Amino acid sequence: MANSNHLVIMAGGIGSRFWPMSTPERPKQFIDVLGCGRTLIQLTADRFKGICPPENIWVVTSESYADIVKEQLPDIPDNNILREPCRRNTAPCIAYVSWCIKARDPKANMVVTPSDHIVMDVPEFQRVIKSALNFTSHSDAILTLGMKPTRPETGYGYIEADLSAASARNKEIYRVDSFKEKPNLATAEKYVKKSNYLWNAGIFVWNVGTIVNALRVYQPAISDIFENLLPYYGTPRQQEMINQEFPKCENISVDYAILEKAEEIFVFPASFGWSDLGTWGSLHGQSKHDNNNNVCIGSDIRLFETKNCLIHTTQEKKVVVQGLDGYIIAEKDDTLLICQLSEEQRIKQFSE
Repeated sequence: MANSNHLVIMAGGIGSRFWPMSTPERPKQFIDVLGCGRTLIQLTADRFKGICPPENIWVVTSESYADIVKEQLPDIPDNNILREPCRRNTAPCIAYVSWCIKARDPKANMVVTPSDHIVMDVPEFQRVIKSALNFTSHSDAILTLGMKPTRPETGYGYIEADLSAASARNKEIYRVDSFKEKPNLATAEKYVKKSNYLWNAGIFVWNVGTIVNALRVYQPAISDIFENLLPYYGTPRQQEMINQEFPKCENISVDYAILEKAEEIFVFPASFGWSDLGTWGSLHGQSKHDNNNNVCIGSDIRLFETKNCLIHTTQEKKVVVQGLDGYIIAEKDDTLLICQLSEEQRIKQFSE
């Protein structure tokens, strides 16, 4: 069974939220945000060791990041690094890789995940993924992972689950009632008080036949494009034809394209220390703190009379901080950022 498990890592994002460490040339999925010696995309692949072999790992990215992917994930076959000629959101991304996988392995079982999330409890993550893959290998269900919320977060979409009855095939899996957009704070507070509202992590599990059929039914224009390219997958002309046809795809997320239309949608409520690391603040919240609520990522950081700060200085400089409360300090090469955590949404404005 393991040899039919495929991992799809979506790595085309250009976000530079962790400036000055991340840039459009090397966005956050390709940097060592946690200071652990592994980048976020490497950590994503690491979590699937023992679940699917390297030859079944696929990365969908842009042409400009393909060499970085090869450098950071050298065990993945070059043909498994799919180069999008332009950005068209997650539905065309998933369609492209799904048809490629189907051409090679019609019985494939797939996990689709972003490249820039973190997971603190890897053994529990692996248990959930194995259970989810077993579920989708024996059904036509579309399955998404829902994170049990720990706070009224306004930066995530939510999944409303029907917890009244679990699936007969897996007692941890439930039907989805609806998907909710990112809420305001008052609405998020209401969601958190109810046990059936979960964060939408954007991690999906299904078999390849299920997702291809769903695309055919709900997105025929997109599916026709990739169906017509079947003679070219795995051939020297694949990239040429993708460059020609991919830009014709509608720019649409898989949530709108499939999940909000299909009927057999299930959710696996889970808790394994997940974060999408969208901000410096989220990194501060997910990382190990000292007694003064400081997070230090670097080899020689010394704090005095300092609290509630995030110091990310990994380039072997001695860093001494005194008297700060609630600040980000981050450096990369010749750039140093010192900014209030509460004002980080203005970092881009400050850096221009």
